Amino acid sequence: MNNRFLVLLGAYAFFSIAPAYAELADRTKPMHIEADSMRYDDIGKITNATGRVIATKGTLLLRADAVEVRQDAEGHNFMVATANKGNQVFMRQKREGLNEFYEGQADRAERNEKTLITTLIGKATLRRMVGTSLADEVQGDTIVYNEATEVYNVTSGAAGNTPPSGVPSGRVRATIAPRTPAPATPAAGNATTLQLSPQIGGKQ
Repeated sequence: MNNRFLVLLGAYAFFSIAPAYAELADRTKPMHIEADSMRYDDIGKITNATGRVIATKGTLLLRADAVEVRQDAEGHNFMVATANKGNQVFMRQKREGLNEFYEGQADRAERNEKTLITTLIGKATLRRMVGTSLADEVQGDTIVYNEATEVYNVTSGAAGNTPPSGVPSGRVRATIAPRTPAPATPAAGNATTLQLSPQIGGKQ
């Protein structure tokens, strides 16, 4: 069984059991940026912010050391966020209609507002939080996440020494929280008592 199969299986368990989308209203909200310094090119529609950058767009929150935002002719933003050595980019966004959030961190983050695809690069981690409690988490070298479909792909780095993330190089890692289904209620008069067979440890 190869790593790619494990990643796809993890993606199914991570998202499809409780489907919901990233906050839909975020797509139409303006982006606000705060930083130590900023440069805006009105002709090229490029904004460069550096130093303790905080960017928000609806429920989407981004923290980084440097952020570049390019805007296309249709008004869609393409954002690249980077972190200085020893730091990481941090992103957080609410799930539509739920008290749940996605949190991602990596050395570099790229977000295409037109395709709604976010790419986390370098010691990447993606978490699903229920309130303030961790539910699911995936780790790898690169995580590509589609906000519209909530499908993601995780890839590992080249084989070698174990990186600082703790995930062995050449591998990806996932922690999937169990979902507890509601107990079934047997129909009246049809209750059945099950016993183990001798082949799996039951008493004869």
